Amino acid sequence: MAKCYVTGKSQLSGNKRSHALNATRRVWKSNLQTIRIKDENGEIKKIKISARALKKHNLERV
Repeated sequence: MAKCYVTGKSQLSGNKRSHALNATRRVWKSNLQTIRIKDENGEIKKIKISARALKKHNLERV
């Protein structure tokens, strides 16, 4: 399962409810983007990050 590198967000699960309140399992996926960054050692690393964290945190992209 994919997870955000910064916030740790992953998918959530729950029930889809019809008008008659029938319960069907469903999944909400977080909006993960794949980007390349430089880590502490100067190596280029591919990570997955949520769109909200990408807007908020100023990461040095490559």
